[in-house]
Amino acid sequence: MSTSALRPGDLMHPLIAGLISVIVNYGGTFILVFQAAKVAGLSPALTASWVWSVSIGVGVTGLLLSWLSRQPIITAWSTPAAAFLVVALASTPYAEAVGAYLISAAAFVLLGLSGCFDKLIRLIPPGIAAGLLAGILLQFGIGAFAGLSVDPLLAALLIVAYLFFKRFSARYAVVGILLLGLGFLLMRGQVELSGLRLQLATPVFTAPAFSLNAMLSVALPLFLITLTGQYMPGMLVLRNDGFKASANPIVAVTGLGSLLMAPFGSHAFNIAAITAAICTGKEAHEEPAKRWIAGVAAGVFYILVGVFGVTLAALFMAFPATFISTLAGLALLGTIGSSLANAMADAKTREASLITFLAAAANISLLGIGGAFWGLVIGLGAYAVLNGRLPRRERAGVIGASNGKG
Repeated sequence: MSTSALRPGDLMHPLIAGLISVIVNYGGTFILVFQAAKVAGLSPALTASWVWSVSIGVGVTGLLLSWLSRQPIITAWSTPAAAFLVVALASTPYAEAVGAYLISAAAFVLLGLSGCFDKLIRLIPPGIAAGLLAGILLQFGIGAFAGLSVDPLLAALLIVAYLFFKRFSARYAVVGILLLGLGFLLMRGQVELSGLRLQLATPVFTAPAFSLNAMLSVALPLFLITLTGQYMPGMLVLRNDGFKASANPIVAVTGLGSLLMAPFGSHAFNIAAITAAICTGKEAHEEPAKRWIAGVAAGVFYILVGVFGVTLAALFMAFPATFISTLAGLALLGTIGSSLANAMADAKTREASLITFLAAAANISLLGIGGAFWGLVIGLGAYAVLNGRLPRRERAGVIGASNGKG
């Protein structure tokens, strides 16, 4: 579909979905980047450069991939990798860490060009993929109601408003609670805008240094954590909502972007998982063919944050945690529900899908690898035992193809 064929009414919902995904990303996990920068002893200029590089890189790659594929391909920085760096940067010189970022990014470029990852993704049965996604998102759904014990008035207002919007104007439910919540926070004085000053970020180039120690202790874990914790569930999010984009160009493009931005501080960016689900489901648009606008919108918002360095990132991070968790959980309710329905739809794979869901929801952490990977491994193991065989490969798809289901 061309942009000229779009009606004005087609733009608001995907634009809001893109904005919410960006708010949730900065408000929920970006604090890890600041923590890692503090551990590494980075100056304010180097920290601002890190914010600039990862935000611009995420924005440009997500915008381009969504525009070219006409699918909502949302990119993000690697959250589990940022958590890993909070520990790793304490003992690794920053120049060597930048060298490790380059090595990890180059490995993703080669992986994308090889096509191996796409073949692996297409082996996963739809029920297992849906169960994995539901398990990953379950904690966010729970978080929508957990806020009632922290800030009962704010959480209750958002939940009740969501139900009323769903009852009387379902299309505007997420838009409504976002605007209502922001208005409520401003009224209570919980978001301070008077001291906000937009300042342009200045990228700072750091010459990389390479060492065997940094390659083994930073580059290798960074590659594995990002691959299993971000790329795999991220591709399954797209697949669960009916989009058949090939993983190859996504991995290659985001890997190339990471390679270009690494000398300015970007640790890694990739296809998003949790925040992507906000943009790939019906909440973004009833018509799957128009949800790509959410990917473009998210890219534009990321670029705006990057241009102004830490200013807007700090603003998003200033939102109360209850607002972020409740907003994210309510925005993801539809995706969680459809994922559970898809996981339970096929009687032949129902039990294996249920096991995948529970294992992913348990958020197992072993050998430094997060819950999404182990949930998938356990689910595929259950599938093999219950069906007496490993999954068979599906027919390959190409970027830009969608089955039209949302």
